Amino acid sequence: MRMIGLIGGMSFESSAVYYRLINEAMRNELGGLASAEIVMRSVNFAEIVSYQKAGRWDLAEKALGDAAAALERAGADCVLICTNTMHLIADAVAARVKIPLIHIVDETAEAIKAAGFKRPLLLATRYTMEHGFYTERMRSLGLNPMVPEADNRQTVHNVIFDELCCGSVKDESRAAYLAIIDKAKAAGADCIILGCTEICLLLNPDELALPGFDSTTIHCQSAVNFALSEPALRKIA
Repeated sequence: MRMIGLIGGMSFESSAVYYRLINEAMRNELGGLASAEIVMRSVNFAEIVSYQKAGRWDLAEKALGDAAAALERAGADCVLICTNTMHLIADAVAARVKIPLIHIVDETAEAIKAAGFKRPLLLATRYTMEHGFYTERMRSLGLNPMVPEADNRQTVHNVIFDELCCGSVKDESRAAYLAIIDKAKAAGADCIILGCTEICLLLNPDELALPGFDSTTIHCQSAVNFALSEPALRKIA
């Protein structure tokens, strides 16, 4: 088994989900008392959010790049950034290490294509929905993603930062998300991406008006697949 390196803390609510899902998947694969070999570097989310708000992605690159390098020194055989939004700087983080970075967008796109869908609605932070890094990468992988209208994007974003990242799950916010999904279905979406690692705290991807793909679960399973596979010969990202 190879060691999985996690860059967490963004937020710690979803990082805890990563730890649980990876170990559950490893136990499912190996049985008995099996669990994953994991090393985590958890950052101060308040610091990262301050960089996001200021547009100082260069400082975020340094912080997460330093974290990835620390994981490599600690013996990690791969790196996962445990948040969708910070994949905006994934290439820069990957460049800091020799071990593979398992990219959440690539893994999610592959899962959607394998299931036969092409027009996903992306629910995520405003940075992820409005910055081209996510949708453009999905298009390069053969998908045609869509995002909610501007006011709905703000609603999705606010629920993530003001509630889910703080451990608060509200029925009225769930209802708001479901209404956004209904609107997207009417506009031609054929599936839903839970494109923020906290959204799985609010929505069950199996109980939506359209097929749901939880990026957190997909990312975690990809890490387990890597840990149990033959040594990789190249970087994933």
